[in-house]
Amino acid sequence: MSQSANKNSTTIYLIPGQGSDARLFQDLSFDTNFTIKHIKYQTPSKKMTMNQLAQALSNQIDTNQPFILIGVSLGGMLATEMTTFLNPQKTIIISSAKNRKELPAQYRFQKTIPIYKLAPKRLAKFGAKVLQPIVEPDRRHNKETFKAMLNDKDPKFLKRTIEIIIRWERLESPKNIEHIHGTKDHTIPYRNVDCIHTINKGSHMMALTRAEEISVLLNQLLRK
Repeated sequence: MSQSANKNSTTIYLIPGQGSDARLFQDLSFDTNFTIKHIKYQTPSKKMTMNQLAQALSNQIDTNQPFILIGVSLGGMLATEMTTFLNPQKTIIISSAKNRKELPAQYRFQKTIPIYKLAPKRLAKFGAKVLQPIVEPDRRHNKETFKAMLNDKDPKFLKRTIEIIIRWERLESPKNIEHIHGTKDHTIPYRNVDCIHTINKGSHMMALTRAEEISVLLNQLLRK
């Protein structure tokens, strides 16, 4: 990944998904006129909302310089929220949702009947380890990276961010968000989202498993 030190360049802030970190972006390649920085998660407090988490994480962004937001999965939802109160040059989300109507049915259902509250926090981590390779089989191509990222996650973080996604209130999408989605995404199904930038047979994990194709599309969008 290119990381320019040019002080006059636009900064791209990369926001990973719920079960990942900066390693998710390790194989992406950006044009050299950008500075790349990674947003680091904190464990949300109880009852924290998506917008409140986005506000807290936005402290890592220097808004005095031009910047772009790129988020994957949960990171895309947070980038969407940040777009409503920051002024990014561009926001690009990958394998994500721009509002709660684009989430899968099980998330929307649990907002009304919150059965997730019955599960211990460690079950969230165990479930991700078991279900990810089944639901998104191409994850196995980068098995060790995905496994390492998930192992480093605090179970409390995983459970609380699940709650944040389920309780997400946003019903309308902010304007000018570029959305990249895979047609074989089984976590946030392609049929749910309003999206014109597609990766054929791309999964929810494609930011890492299809990095070359994603990089080409990202750089096209960044040059627009």
